[in-house]
Amino acid sequence: MVMALAENLSQLKRQLLELLEKDLEFRYAVAGYLGLSEVLKRLDSIEEGIKRLWEEVKSLREGQNRLWENVSKLWEEVKALREGQNRLWEEVKALREGQNRLWEEVRSLREGQNRLWEEVKALREGQDKLWENVSKLWEEVKALREGQNKLWESVNKLWEEVRFLRLNQEEMRRDLRDLRRTVERLALSLEEEARSFIAHRLRRELGVEVELGEVFVDSLEINVYGAVGDLCIVGEASVRLDPSLVEELLEKVEVLKQKRPDLLRRRLLKVIYTSVAIPQALQLAEEKGVWVLRWDKDLTPMKIEERA
Repeated sequence: MVMALAENLSQLKRQLLELLEKDLEFRYAVAGYLGLSEVLKRLDSIEEGIKRLWEEVKSLREGQNRLWENVSKLWEEVKALREGQNRLWEEVKALREGQNRLWEEVRSLREGQNRLWEEVKALREGQDKLWENVSKLWEEVKALREGQNKLWESVNKLWEEVRFLRLNQEEMRRDLRDLRRTVERLALSLEEEARSFIAHRLRRELGVEVELGEVFVDSLEINVYGAVGDLCIVGEASVRLDPSLVEELLEKVEVLKQKRPDLLRRRLLKVIYTSVAIPQALQLAEEKGVWVLRWDKDLTPMKIEERA
């Protein structure tokens, strides 16, 4: 019987608990009976507040996430600002270096200005000397004018001589014709002498037997020419040697290369036979590899050019 009563009591408890859990009115009735109605209402209010609190917490978490995103972006901005600041410091450093170089340039300009003032001072001193020289120059001009007057006197005398010479012009013309014939004969004899002597030197120095003569390319005359084997001789003969004759010989060689290459050989000897040579002509001839000689000695060394 006791066991049956305990079992019934246990069932009753379960039923009461189910009612309390499922039946709200019953729960309030019991709570009111127990003096807990107000407590339950407050608990329900607290539960609703807790729900709202959780919603606020959820909203705060979402806001916190957004805040962290903004903080991340802010750190990126700070990082970019730091990089920009580093670049700015580099620019400032470069500006300082440029400023130092600028000061060095300014210092150099000041030194140059000082030197310029010294030059101006020297120029002023030179100007004083220049005026002294101008004064002397005027004295020289005065002397030149006096000399010019004397020159006019000499010119007048010369005109008198010219008038006298005109009277004897026909006789002078005859003398000039005779002189021209003499010069032509001398020129011919000089060319013959040049060919003979150059051939003799080639025979003695190189053991080469070559017959030298003259050759024409269009209207251009080369008065010393000869070829034997792989050697070609191109030259000129002149009483007086100046630089223009050396240039003329070189031009004649170029004409042969362009118009008559058949007259040339693998080896080329450029030669000038003369009686008198000025130093400038000898210097140019030696630079261009031209052999200059006269009857008693060589004026430049013999040089045979190897052609391609």
